[in-house]
Amino acid sequence: MAGVAGPATGSGAAGGDGDDSLYPIAVLIDELRNEDVQLRLNSIKKLSTIALALGVERTRTELLPFLTDTIYDEDEVLLALAEQLGNFTGLVGGPDFAHCLLPPLESLATVEETVVRDKAVESLRQISQEHTPVALEAHFVPLVKRLASGDWFTSRTSACGLFSVCYPRASIAVKGEIRQYFRSLCSDDTPMVRRAAASKLGEFAKVLELDSVKSEIVPLFTNLASDEQDSVRLLAVEACVSIAQLLSQDDIEALVMPTLRQAAEDKSWRVRYMVADKFSELQKAVGPKITLNDLIPAFQNLLKDCEAEVRAAAAHKVKELCENLPMEGRETMIMNQILPYIKELVSDTNQHVKSALASVIMGLSTILGKENTIEHLLPLFLAQLKDECPEVRLNIISNLDCVNEVIGIRQLSQSLLPAIVELAEDAKWRVRLAIIEYMPLLAGQLGVEFFDEKLNSLCMAWLVDHVYAIREAATNNLMKLVQKFGTEWAQNTIVPKVLVMANDPNYLHRMTTLFCINALSEACGQEITTKQMLPIVLKMAGDQVANVRFNVAKSLQKIGPILDTDALQEEVKPVLQKLGQDEDMDVKYFAQEAISAVAQRLRKLDFPVKDSEEPSAPGADKNHFLRPRGPGEDTGKVLPLISRHKETEWLEWLPRRQQRQPSLGVQVQPRDQHISCT
Repeated sequence: MAGVAGPATGSGAAGGDGDDSLYPIAVLIDELRNEDVQLRLNSIKKLSTIALALGVERTRTELLPFLTDTIYDEDEVLLALAEQLGNFTGLVGGPDFAHCLLPPLESLATVEETVVRDKAVESLRQISQEHTPVALEAHFVPLVKRLASGDWFTSRTSACGLFSVCYPRASIAVKGEIRQYFRSLCSDDTPMVRRAAASKLGEFAKVLELDSVKSEIVPLFTNLASDEQDSVRLLAVEACVSIAQLLSQDDIEALVMPTLRQAAEDKSWRVRYMVADKFSELQKAVGPKITLNDLIPAFQNLLKDCEAEVRAAAAHKVKELCENLPMEGRETMIMNQILPYIKELVSDTNQHVKSALASVIMGLSTILGKENTIEHLLPLFLAQLKDECPEVRLNIISNLDCVNEVIGIRQLSQSLLPAIVELAEDAKWRVRLAIIEYMPLLAGQLGVEFFDEKLNSLCMAWLVDHVYAIREAATNNLMKLVQKFGTEWAQNTIVPKVLVMANDPNYLHRMTTLFCINALSEACGQEITTKQMLPIVLKMAGDQVANVRFNVAKSLQKIGPILDTDALQEEVKPVLQKLGQDEDMDVKYFAQEAISAVAQRLRKLDFPVKDSEEPSAPGADKNHFLRPRGPGEDTGKVLPLISRHKETEWLEWLPRRQQRQPSLGVQVQPRDQHISCT
């Protein structure tokens, strides 16, 4: 490869004037041979740059032979090389010279690492489209034959992915040879090769003539579907979909269905699982008549299979199966032949099966109609809402809108709402959280009057939940409800209840009041914020707990942009200045932050701000804890323990609060647990 380095390193390349423009290329070329894997990898990823510098001729005659000779490298380097070569046609002179890329890719297609072989095959498939029919038979087809007859299984597995791209443009004689090579791979002694052939059988069938499909592909499919290895048989199920799409109904019944019936009852659960997983595709491929006669009984057996994985896969396909049934007689067929098996799965012993069914069962309501849903499906929904598995309950809750469209909100509220209310008080906080996240949608469907009557008190109760994530979600929920029902509703219904919490003996609940005000202020607007919320926030500035006081400062900073200048100047600033002199360092910090924000807000409104109200220069700041300690400063000065906190981060330093506020009875638990207050 010395010649490759020549353009960059030789004196003639740079010219007599000492041009160093090719020096970076020389570095890249040298790195191709470097002992450091990362350097080689970096150079391979910039292979196109090297090829551009060398030119098309030297790339063909020097760079590609070098790459072919040094193909034995780390897998990561080989993977990058296989990917690069797929886009190299233009760099070797265009489609007329695309065959020059085949030798290195052929070598890469035989390596042991699967991902490298797959990438090499992908690049070969891409390059094959750039060959002319003549070049394809002269260069590409011989490559496929060499790979298909290679001594190692690695080359034969790679060959399986190349037949379908070269077959359509080959001559009749060459097509016969290609089919012969593929037949030999389908009966190869090595299971890995048969697996590769089975995985490409459907793809190959799509490019063959119909007569060849019937005479050659179907027998191969039958043999692979009865292979001794279940890993081969399950891949044949995938090919069944493609083959059935090519055949007439009579041919499917005669040639495909016997094998498919056998697969649906295969002794290996993996094969049965594949049949269940591909059931919708199989249903569409074989048509409605065969579905009614053969697939429905097979599906019933899959729904009551002895393996939970098979039942779960079949349960996932229940809705799709019902949707794809012919409209005529569909309702009767579902009620008589599918629903009895669904009822059994509702009480299945495996939670994954029940969860899979819960994710799709609600969709049956739109197919069966209102009467059948109320009579037959609602009891199943209720049973799943009360299931001991949280995931089952969540899947039902998440799809309530499907049922609402069919039976109406009144019927839904009478039948399912009690169960939803029960879940809202579930012992598992994630279940409660899911209910909260669904509440705005449910509220919009119920209407404001019904919501106030049934669910308002529930939403307020979440604000004092013992888990912070629930209180936070409940706060966001209130904001969404205000956006949906309007400020007048908020003023009369929500805001008074939130503000009452400001006097709660539990400081966590008092802080929730502040969080609610932060969330509601923007939705409620200036008038409600100024007249109802601001006085409560200002009053809480005198709270005995420092956590509450510095959250007051943060709240004032948050709602500042909503307030007018009079409120900022006459009410907010004095309170913040008082908090700025607080004995607690954290309260001082957040007060100073808020003062700066208020001063900036007043300047934007062209309100005169005194120099004393501006943030002090670092050198003159008596509250020196607000800035980092500089070199040589007194190490005895107190620096802040924190900068900005969420409530979850306060857990680290609540013990300090507990020492200062022993009357609160705060029990500090590990960080992954909640805080309970006595």
